[in-house]
Amino acid sequence: MSTNLDNFQKKKDWLICIDSDGCAMDTMDIKHIRCFGPCMVDEWGLSEWKVPILDRWNAINLYTMTRGINRFKGLAKMLREINDSYCNIEDIEVLEKWVEESGELSNPALQRAIDEQDSICLKKALSWSKKVNESINELPFEDKKPFEGVKEALEYAHKYADIAIVSSANRQAVEEEWELYHLLEHVDILLAQDAGSKAFCIQELLKKGYDKSKVMMTGDAPGDYDAAKKNGVFYYPILVRHEKESWSEFTGKAVPKLLDESFGGMYQQEKVDAFLDNLK
Repeated sequence: MSTNLDNFQKKKDWLICIDSDGCAMDTMDIKHIRCFGPCMVDEWGLSEWKVPILDRWNAINLYTMTRGINRFKGLAKMLREINDSYCNIEDIEVLEKWVEESGELSNPALQRAIDEQDSICLKKALSWSKKVNESINELPFEDKKPFEGVKEALEYAHKYADIAIVSSANRQAVEEEWELYHLLEHVDILLAQDAGSKAFCIQELLKKGYDKSKVMMTGDAPGDYDAAKKNGVFYYPILVRHEKESWSEFTGKAVPKLLDESFGGMYQQEKVDAFLDNLK
């Protein structure tokens, strides 16, 4: 399995990209509820308003159309709301500007921005992000499992297609979680937060020689759908709170339709409509 786009080579005619957190792995809720939100409260000293702030963090990141937003975009959005409703967040404008303008939203990119500009908010954002990663690493492995049907789905799909993990999560965490449940043996390349945006990763994978009509992005969040749309490839949604059924259909219907070239048109629209309705 490769973790480098430059070294990756196309092996099959079809390509199926799969997101990790909240899509293949039942890890998204636990990471936000136990790690992302509480670490933010601790980093900025927000315990006075902990309950409403954590409720809002979970709404932004899990249950609405901003589900799956990049961690730094979610942080900037939440801190802006906190600044406007609860207390002053020093240098919030600097973080918002970096999130808006940076071509890469990751810890190394944030460190480079800090090296160029001494900003308390940027420094606290990096401290928060590192603490989130540490907190995620400390979660019991038994609490980070794939959704039911994922292993079987990967085994089936990998017979016919190259499989790429395309995730905005921390690469080390993704690799460890997939390895623990023997999922990486059905993966050809792992592209995580440090590889660039999901849209960029799909764009680069397409340069390996795949026909767009033979490429599908599988995800659970609007960012996955947008990445597929930007690249003109198909999108198959794993519906929040209906993951088991979604993975069953992936194996029984979606992949066969991709292979026999009947995925487009009515079936694709049906899947997109169901996805959008589910996050209202």
